[in-house]
Amino acid sequence: METPNAPNYEAPAAVTASPADLSQRLAALLGRIAQGDQAAFAEFYQLTSRRVFGMARRVLIDPELSEDTTQEVFLQVWQNASKFNPDAGSPLSWLMTISHRRAVDKVRSSQSSTDREARYGASSQDIDHDSVSDEVGSRLEAEAVVRCLETLTDTQQESVRLAYYGGLTYREVAERLNAAVPTIKSRIRDGLIRLKTCLGVS
Repeated sequence: METPNAPNYEAPAAVTASPADLSQRLAALLGRIAQGDQAAFAEFYQLTSRRVFGMARRVLIDPELSEDTTQEVFLQVWQNASKFNPDAGSPLSWLMTISHRRAVDKVRSSQSSTDREARYGASSQDIDHDSVSDEVGSRLEAEAVVRCLETLTDTQQESVRLAYYGGLTYREVAERLNAAVPTIKSRIRDGLIRLKTCLGVS
């Protein structure tokens, strides 16, 4: 299947459909994308690219890296649309999971060569051991994040979870929680500061 040229990110279409209608529309588009339909891919991109870019930007900060990550996410969508399982969740949840993983991978790949050598220096000696070590390390990191999330206030936790794990924009979080956008931005900013302190991230 030939990969289509990615549509222009700068002008995605506004999403005005209800969540249920949007979910059905995206699921239908994924079915067409799986058959190689480039028009469906372009429409899917327009409907979802802002969310993907927003997720990438929150994780990566850097706009150029975020744009690169956004393109990589949609390349993965083009290549793996047939793997979407509607019984496992909504199209948007599937897409946000891909986006979050890709952004986290980008953060890890951007580390210095010294850090990478320290982490993977002995991989040639015992690949199975390293695989187990990586798995344990990932679980410990996840557990640390969960513990640190519990140090936030209830409103901060809810705002951070919706933004980072739900893939919502500030405005969407504000609408979901019936709060002003500046209030949500402040909650998320303060929550992230507390998370970084708890996790020992400078």
